Parts: sequence; C-alpha cells; structure tokens
Amino acid sequence: MKEVVLKHPLITHKLSILRDKNTGTKKFRELVGEIAILLCYEALKDAKLENTIIETPLEKYKTKCLNEDNYAFVPILRAGMSMVDGIIKVMPNAKIGHIGLYRNEETLEPVEYYYKMPENIKKREVLVLDPMLATGGSAIATINRLKKDGVKKIKFLCVISSPIGIKKLQEAHPDVKIYTASVDRELNEVGYILPGLGDAGDRVYGTK
Repeated sequence: MKEVVLKHPLITHKLSILRDKNTGTKKFRELVGEIAILLCYEALKDAKLENTIIETPLEKYKTKCLNEDNYAFVPILRAGMSMVDGIIKVMPNAKIGHIGLYRNEETLEPVEYYYKMPENIKKREVLVLDPMLATGGSAIATINRLKKDGVKKIKFLCVISSPIGIKKLQEAHPDVKIYTASVDRELNEVGYILPGLGDAGDRVYGTK
C-alpha cells in the first residue's frame, strides 16, 4: 500500500471534534497537533536505531537510540505549521524546513514564494506536513522541489485527504508513502474536501 490510513478510536474521536464547525481556534489547533503526533508515530515505525551505551542509576546498559539528525520535517505554509507543535513533542531536536506556495489564479498551478531547508537536506529523510491533501498540487510541487535538492526518502503526512489527491500524488511520486487520518468522500467544485473540516489554515489561525 502506498497510503496508510490510521484506524483507531482515538483518531475517530479527535477527527469528529476537529470537523465540528463549532470547535474553536484553540481546540482546533491542539487537535491538529495531537493527530500529527499519531501520524508521526506511524510514519517512523521503520526508523533505524543506532547502538549506544547509557548508564542507569544501577548499571551500564546497551540500548538503541534514534538519531534525530537523520530527519527533517517540512510543513507547507501556512496550514502545515499547525502540525509542527505535535511533531517537536515527539522529536524535539528534529530539523524543520519551510516551503511557501500559493495558487496562480490563471493557471491554477502552485507557485513557490519561500523555500528554506536545513543543511544537508539531501542526506535526511524528509516528512512533509500539510493538514489537507485535496487536489494534490501543493504536495506534488513540494516533493518535486525536495527531489530537485537531492532528497531520496520522503513521506507525506496529512490529517484529511481526498481520493483524487491521493491518486494524483501517487501517480506523480509512487515512491512517496502517504500517512493520513482519514480519506474523505470527494472534492467539491471549488476543491474543498467533503465532508472535510473547512479551510484548515483559516481555522487554525482564526482568519475566517
């Protein structure tokens, strides 16, 4: 499978509150971060551990640790930033890159306006963050840019996705695994996910 859909009562519960139009900005923001933690947990199941020796209060102990320098998280501005709070609770030393995109109203294609990545990005596994995978345009443009910089291993984490968004992303980048909390029914005529949760960026930042 090229996509992993999280199936868990906690996810269903949190998504129900997230979708509710009466959920306020503070609660909405917190829930996105909490779901991001669960997505990150699932996406890092294949993480490679390195041998190390620690000292407990009683003795030395051989164990394994994750090298956080091997990873970078890249939120797609602006809504993707809402997932970062959760991510850094799981991996507080992980490097964070940023990419900003807007849609050209004539061509409907994403246009990059900001791009800043951690040093040696091509040597890291990159997890791209965006609460919504709707048409797939922003996700594809972001991954195109990362691959141009030499990144070899990329995963995409989103809270809610559409069938067409998954299909287009898989067609453009069959090597990228998608982690999502829900695959919703469809897109409406203006590209919003149904049943969805509205505009994630507006609800996170209280701009509408």
